[in-house]
Amino acid sequence: MNQLEILAEVSKIIGNESCATSVPSEPSPEVDPSGKPGKLEKRVIKNVARAISDFNLIEEGDRILVAISGGKDSWVMMYVLEELRKRAPVNFELVNVNIDQGYRGYRQDLIEDVVEEGGYSYAMEEFNIANIVAEKVKPGDVPCSLCARLRRGKLSGLAEKHNCNKIALGHHMDDFIETALLNMFYVGKMASMSPKLTTDVQKITVIRPLMYCEEEDIRRLCNKKGFPIVCCQCPLACGNNDQLDSKRVFIKRLLKVLETKIPNIRQSLLTSLGNLKPSHLLDRNFLDQLSNSSKPL
Repeated sequence: MNQLEILAEVSKIIGNESCATSVPSEPSPEVDPSGKPGKLEKRVIKNVARAISDFNLIEEGDRILVAISGGKDSWVMMYVLEELRKRAPVNFELVNVNIDQGYRGYRQDLIEDVVEEGGYSYAMEEFNIANIVAEKVKPGDVPCSLCARLRRGKLSGLAEKHNCNKIALGHHMDDFIETALLNMFYVGKMASMSPKLTTDVQKITVIRPLMYCEEEDIRRLCNKKGFPIVCCQCPLACGNNDQLDSKRVFIKRLLKVLETKIPNIRQSLLTSLGNLKPSHLLDRNFLDQLSNSSKPL
């Protein structure tokens, strides 16, 4: 049984997810009529604050470009960072930036409506990635890596344009775990994402403040706040397409199955990323350092 066949079997157990633009027609049943933050919101805010503290993600005087796509992760990141900004012991600014990537049917207007009505500082930008991909990619190829590189480059340029020294991306706990497993399963290395990384050229620092937040918590909080889910309209990314990044889809679904037997597997895997024992691994560079050092690594 190959990977896609296994993925299909797993799908029967947990179901499929799809990407589509959706606007809530009525308040979520999870909304507290009092307007006070519930346990879910407090937990997400606490996890973001812990990530900021653990990795010094936000400092005095920062001006941060918050990349908002219209998806659940970026909506929640935007909301939580703004809530923390209001009460933070340090002064920092947020600029929420959305990029229309040129795919027909993309509803940038829905995103602008939300940030305008919410009083968020924002900028709506355009960068026709769709045309570039159409020109560069051969028929049958999956252009996701090219699209991601183009988007990252554009964000760095926009950070300079808006005088931002940092870019906040909405990768969450599940992204960190899935990336680590992908690297181990398919690449043969132990690595995940960095919570904080400074680019070599522009010297812009990329931060990932949702790293301690579970995807399900983010999904529920996004629903609770009534944010619209705005599909990017990429013909590959929208809808059920198991061959698009099928390895990540496989890992995601495999984790859900394992979770039925090991309820705390996600937290355990995330903890392992910060609890390394290099002397008990096979990296010869670390072992050479260990033999030349009086202190254990």
